[in-house]
Amino acid sequence: MLLVYSPEDSWTPEEWRECVETSLGICHELAARGALEDAAPLHPVATATSVRVREGKVEISDGPFAETKEQLGGYYLIDVDNLDEAIAIAERLPPARKGTVEIRPLARMSGLPAALAPNALTDPSLHRFMMICYDDEQHWAEAGDETLQAAREQAVGLTKQLAEEGRFLGASPLHPSATATSVRVRDGRRQITDGPFAETREVLGGYYLLLAKDRSEVLAIAAQHPGVTSGCVEVREVHAVDATSASSG
Repeated sequence: MLLVYSPEDSWTPEEWRECVETSLGICHELAARGALEDAAPLHPVATATSVRVREGKVEISDGPFAETKEQLGGYYLIDVDNLDEAIAIAERLPPARKGTVEIRPLARMSGLPAALAPNALTDPSLHRFMMICYDDEQHWAEAGDETLQAAREQAVGLTKQLAEEGRFLGASPLHPSATATSVRVRDGRRQITDGPFAETREVLGGYYLLLAKDRSEVLAIAAQHPGVTSGCVEVREVHAVDATSASSG
């Protein structure tokens, strides 16, 4: 997974149009060779809502999980042979010149339902949302394997519930933040560092893509996620850009 971070206020309208055109061109190229699974920009960070549960009480706050200069602006799900290929793609993305592209391998999780096919999205009242799950890795390490496995089963159960309701578009945990690689391009030179984009106690641990009529429906779903008792789920709407089917011409 390529997580694209950049300062939202650093783009001129012309730069942003060029960014979108270049990014879509890369999407078409990856799709043509069977390497693209999904990609989309997110609505601005000002639209984010964060959900936590502490002592059994749901806490909902406007704004993103972390107040940083560079905010998560979109994602790419790619299928490549190795990290070097992922880095080569990441450095071509325009946000790498102003922000950071964080590369994280997806972790396999058994029991996930099949995702709803894109051509099945026929209800205009439904919108795509992303639940970005931030985990306290230390908490889960101290909780032990049995507690972690129970949380994973609860998370899979949530995906099955969404699938039964025709809302499930995809989900996956990520490998630990220690496996992250961050890519930046400054003055034409590639900079690669080990570790995640931001050094925070709560780190991005996985995501859900789902359909809902409005944000309130997603917030109710987010409050059921097992990670909200120790971490946070950030809810962002996904822009309606079909990166995998548009022609490259």
